[in-house]
Amino acid sequence: MIVLSKRRLYVLSILLLLCGCGLPRIIVLDDPLTPEEHLNLGVSYEKKGEHDAALKEYKIASRHLSAAYLYAGNVYFAQGDPDNAEENYRKALERDPRNADACNNLAWLYYTYGKDLLEAERLALRALELNPAKAGVYQDTLQKIREKKQ
Repeated sequence: MIVLSKRRLYVLSILLLLCGCGLPRIIVLDDPLTPEEHLNLGVSYEKKGEHDAALKEYKIASRHLSAAYLYAGNVYFAQGDPDNAEENYRKALERDPRNADACNNLAWLYYTYGKDLLEAERLALRALELNPAKAGVYQDTLQKIREKKQ
């Protein structure tokens, strides 16, 4: 093991850069975090308003967890980016067609932007069917969509 003072390390770094050599890089080959930990980290970033960092964590988590697409969709929706929100909600449903929250959130997105209200109604009804335990939330979405349709 070689021990260098900060000054000598600095000088060595400058010399390496000047001669065209790069500084040594540390490469992590194995991710020390589980997909669930990336998802939780994303939630923490999102709560602090650090949306880019949250999206990065959700992207990593989405390799193994379909719910990460739902969370990413929520961030894009909050940022006023309906196209990316819709894309992520759709990916969540492709990977897990029984994701009631993805159905409901996509329905709410369509309601909010006045897009395809028939599909929005169908999605809200599907959410109710998939998860009756959250009927209050999903019923609210369905009611608002039906009012807007009239």
